Amino acid sequence: MTLPNQPSSTALVRDLHTVLSNPLLGIAPALAELLSPLVGHSALVIFTEDCTGRPQKRAGEPSIADHVTVAELDVIRETVRSDNGASWAASGIIAGSDRLFAGWIASSGALMVLTDPILVASTAEKLDEVMIIITGLWDLVALSIRHQVAAATPAYLFDSRTMSVERAAIIAELSDAHSTTLEMLLAVLRSREASDAAVRQAATDIAATAMVKLRAVSDRDRKLSKEPVSRAFESLQNELRPLARFGDLDIQFIEPPVNGRALPGEVAHAGRAIVRGAVLALVEQSGVSRVRVQWDCDGSNLLINIRDDGPGDLTVDTANVWQLSSRVTALDGTLRVEATGGWGSEILVSLPLDPVTTHLNMAPLWALTPQERRVLELVASGTRNRAIGDALNITENTVKFHVANVLKKVGASNRAELASIVNIRSLNAT
Repeated sequence: MTLPNQPSSTALVRDLHTVLSNPLLGIAPALAELLSPLVGHSALVIFTEDCTGRPQKRAGEPSIADHVTVAELDVIRETVRSDNGASWAASGIIAGSDRLFAGWIASSGALMVLTDPILVASTAEKLDEVMIIITGLWDLVALSIRHQVAAATPAYLFDSRTMSVERAAIIAELSDAHSTTLEMLLAVLRSREASDAAVRQAATDIAATAMVKLRAVSDRDRKLSKEPVSRAFESLQNELRPLARFGDLDIQFIEPPVNGRALPGEVAHAGRAIVRGAVLALVEQSGVSRVRVQWDCDGSNLLINIRDDGPGDLTVDTANVWQLSSRVTALDGTLRVEATGGWGSEILVSLPLDPVTTHLNMAPLWALTPQERRVLELVASGTRNRAIGDALNITENTVKFHVANVLKKVGASNRAELASIVNIRSLNAT
């Protein structure tokens, strides 16, 4: 569908392809540019529970994009949902201020919000058509986001883990500070020395309500960043069912303990992606008819075991298996293959649930900036410049600038030497 004076259907498809070709961190700016000929807006905000670490993707006015909160978006989503998944010129609190917004919920449940929406002159009489077009575009973009997250690229995993750690630290600090303040306020208000009972009761109610909201924010953050191990495994089973249903493969699932420790989102995504890749690598061998998939959790690591009944000639250097190692490395995990001729092959993966801080603790030794530290981590894991730029949302030229600075500070002559120095220091530190 094309509106008067709007891009043709061919141009719209081309521009949509450009949006979908962006890495996760580049989708919001590209989508904002795509929608601007239809609807003017001050900011675009995406909220999706598919992404850990960065559930929000934002573009536009910094005063809005940099300050909108998950709690605000939860409220906005309920408003949009009550409008059957699409709202125009609704009102809500965004970035601390009451604003008009337009919102859409995709079939995946992801929310997109445009603040201060204004129909451009040529679409002023075509609101219904504009809403239909944007609904279709957003469904496709949201589906692309889900697929990118499911692929769990090393750059995404590293960025997600970094952001999860930083967000958790901020939430903990805010929670401690607010809790202490509110508890002190409650203690004072509950004192019998206060003379005005009505004022004391009102203030007590306000403080108690604030504490409930604070706990809700913390609980919401945990929900976004953690996934129960049993639910993560159930999602894996659903993803692998088509392979078993339409092939001659018997996939046996050994479920993890129901009460196992919740998995960080990036570990859950990586675990599923690794199992999918491992199963495909195993079934490419001749004579494989059965694969057993087992997850377990020892409290500190997600333990993955995939075994087949094939010829038993798989190695770590097998192309499909070797490709999985980059995902494992991004999370400081280990992968090994055990094979016995005539008895089958077994892929064993261990993914730590908590970030390994060895590399991060080295930053002060070389006086690295926070951005240089992130670049160092990615370079040491074998990530190339373009992927580093995608993960950190910077250009390749900026990546090269940071890499040059890191090489100079560390005293390495090239990337391989840099990785070796980091790995040697990691071993010494352990």
